[in-house]
Amino acid sequence: MKPTIRKQFSILEAVHREGDAEVSPPTRVAAVGAVIANPLAGASWERDLTPLIAAYSRLLGERLGEQCRSLLDGPVEAFGKGALVGSGGEIEHGSAIIHTLDFGNPIRDPIDATMLLPSVEKRGPPGAAMDIPLKHVRDDRTRSHHQNFEFRVPDAPGADEIVIAVAMASSGRPNARIGEFAA
Repeated sequence: MKPTIRKQFSILEAVHREGDAEVSPPTRVAAVGAVIANPLAGASWERDLTPLIAAYSRLLGERLGEQCRSLLDGPVEAFGKGALVGSGGEIEHGSAIIHTLDFGNPIRDPIDATMLLPSVEKRGPPGAAMDIPLKHVRDDRTRSHHQNFEFRVPDAPGADEIVIAVAMASSGRPNARIGEFAA
């Protein structure tokens, strides 16, 4: 199975004010997504998803991880991932790609992360949003870093496509001030 990437889409958000208070330094969140062909879309049900995993998992983990870190241009404290499958595919097609060590390790290793990347997987039409959950890269109990980042590609996924995305944040929520667990 040959991997086919139609396009990539990136966004960088910098929050300078939250409510009526300055955010210093600004909270930065970057997300990078790839719109890929889903060769299993419209096909009869397939038990073995190994060819799909082999074609895309490592390729996208390396590419999206590197590009997201580069776009964020600073320390990574929180991260997450997502898969949005077009109407001709199964949610499991996107899940198969992102729930592998081949996908996750190239994202975790360069930033010395120890946590699993939280994820969202869903099916949707072109322009549908994914709320990518973000958690701290080394301690998933750090509540200040529990947040979501909305990501969408205006013209994707088509029925025979999948959007695979990675998001990273420079810190927790802007001006977070609730206590840690058991506080």
